[in-house]
Amino acid sequence: MSDNFAAVGLLLVFAVVLPIVVMTVVHLLAPHKPHKEKLKTYECGNEPIGKAWIGFKSNYFLYAIVFAAFDVEVIFLYPWALTFRRLGTFAFIEMFIFMIILIVGFWYAWKEGALNWM
Repeated sequence: MSDNFAAVGLLLVFAVVLPIVVMTVVHLLAPHKPHKEKLKTYECGNEPIGKAWIGFKSNYFLYAIVFAAFDVEVIFLYPWALTFRRLGTFAFIEMFIFMIILIVGFWYAWKEGALNWM
């Protein structure tokens, strides 16, 4: 049992250390030659019109976050559906409660306007 945790711990350390090492090596070895053209704002090959920092609606981000949250939550339905007959009444009640929580969250997101695209 502790071997499994050791493997997960080793993978976690590797996942944290490797990007730090790679970024450090790139920072040390990459040429750093700033130039006026390189520091210019670039937008699809066209010169930007107006300020580069303009505001836009954050509803697009809310829409994406709500989609990702519900998409991940729906993934939990698949294993439950595959083992539905073996789980019994308790699992059915638990999934019913889970679905109620999802529906309430969906209703709240709809009420707050997070699902309105425009």
